[in-house]
Amino acid sequence: MNGYDPVLLSRILTELTLTIHIIYATIGVGVPLMIAIAQWIGIRKNDMHYILLARRWTRGFVITVAVGVVTGTAIGLQLSLLWPNFMQLAGQVISLPLFMETFAFFFEAIFLGIYLYTWDRFENQKKHLLLLIPVAIGSSASAMFITIVNAFMNTPQGFEVKNGELVNIDPIAAMFNPAMPTKVAHVLATAYMTSAFVLASLAAWHLWKGNRHIYHRKALHLTMKTAFIFSVASALVGDLSGKFLAEYQPEKLAAAEWHFETGSHAPLILFGALGEDGEVKYALKIPYALSILAHNHPAAVVTGLNDIPEDERPPLSIHYLFDVMVTIGVFLMVVAAAYWLGSMFRWKWTVKKWFFGLLVAGGPLAMVAIEAGWYLAEVGRQPWILRGYMKTAEGATSSAHVDTMLVLFCLLYTVLVIASATVLVRMFRRNPVERELAERANNGEVAP
Repeated sequence: MNGYDPVLLSRILTELTLTIHIIYATIGVGVPLMIAIAQWIGIRKNDMHYILLARRWTRGFVITVAVGVVTGTAIGLQLSLLWPNFMQLAGQVISLPLFMETFAFFFEAIFLGIYLYTWDRFENQKKHLLLLIPVAIGSSASAMFITIVNAFMNTPQGFEVKNGELVNIDPIAAMFNPAMPTKVAHVLATAYMTSAFVLASLAAWHLWKGNRHIYHRKALHLTMKTAFIFSVASALVGDLSGKFLAEYQPEKLAAAEWHFETGSHAPLILFGALGEDGEVKYALKIPYALSILAHNHPAAVVTGLNDIPEDERPPLSIHYLFDVMVTIGVFLMVVAAAYWLGSMFRWKWTVKKWFFGLLVAGGPLAMVAIEAGWYLAEVGRQPWILRGYMKTAEGATSSAHVDTMLVLFCLLYTVLVIASATVLVRMFRRNPVERELAERANNGEVAP
């Protein structure tokens, strides 16, 4: 077929699926923790506002979980349909974490169902809160196991290769590969951070519109404090990730930083553009920062891209993904810190409309940053699908119907996104906070 490239189409479809799935999966991992915190504060302070926060967040969480199941199933399906050679080679090695991810999801789903069914059925609400703990553990464990699979693709181990096949497989060694600690920690920390910013942006939206109900102020205060904590955690884990890349994937770090010549005192390059001669122009260069990031010493030697074989170099465009991720991450951490300090010292500008506007933007920006981080991780591994063993082109299907699959999945994702957004908006618009608080006040639960 003239111009038909199944490898490119497979990559596009996989990237599209991951893009959609990451939105719902991130919320699915982070929101249970936020629900647990809100309910715990509500019980401890006997404050129905926080209890209602937990209730309303849970309703929205159920919708995102439902869509996440569909997109997650699509990923599993596409691994077999689009990347059959990869699954034939590595499937038996990664089958354990894939199974454990499924088990963790069912563990989460079972307790989520019980948690939803038993609202108001316990006289002691602490017992009801205990049901949420397995939900939070299950969602985070699910993310951990699927991230272990991705980590294995970056630093594969736990097997030997004989005659083009993997033998002497040790699935435990494969799971606990060098990329696993930093990758899992980064995924979880950024999921918690992003979920907190998304929920904060919803509260800030009501305050920005002029609704200064104490419910929204409490929601914003809780979520912004949590967002700050996990934004700091994400930055610390990001520093460890840089050191991991310097040791195990120097080509990814060099491409992300446009670091071409191996040498010491390497600067960290942000923004800029590459000239036709390969010269970096208009960039912000932070002296010695790349050497410090890679090896904790300003005089440390950092491997340059010119020492990497040309056919094993990632695309230089990942530099912009790194810029987006880092810039947004730092910006959000500063905004969260400003809110926290402003709340402590009662600075008046923290209740101004323009500041609420910044907080509204925080949720979408956090999601953009997490998407950019995943693009950086996946595109930065190229040309490998299993680093050092199988290139992406070798792992892909040769089917003549990938273009049809791409169109069908585009339609599916469009329907899912529109439907889930419509349901969420209508659910909360038809049942505003004020009405629900008034109903509970009539039942003697809380004053409106």
